Amino acid sequence: MGRTRYTPEQIIGHLREAEVLLSQGMKTGEICRQIGISEQTYYRWRREYGGLKVSQARRLKDLEKENARLRKAVSDLTIDKLILKEAAEGNW
Repeated sequence: MGRTRYTPEQIIGHLREAEVLLSQGMKTGEICRQIGISEQTYYRWRREYGGLKVSQARRLKDLEKENARLRKAVSDLTIDKLILKEAAEGNW
């Protein structure tokens, strides 16, 4: 069975639907089966997206992408600096 990717908008929609069903007295397992996800996925989504609005979730994902890009740039520059420092010292 293939893996389905959900957008943050879809995830927030599913979480809102789950909240409504929980308030009506349904159990978490039943809700997850109805939505078509595992309980583990539900709790992971709730931890990550619980209480967020769609615009906030979109902004969060954009910031996470930018943060990953910047971390990679810093690590590349650090490696370059170490290589140049070693070459300047003549320890090779």
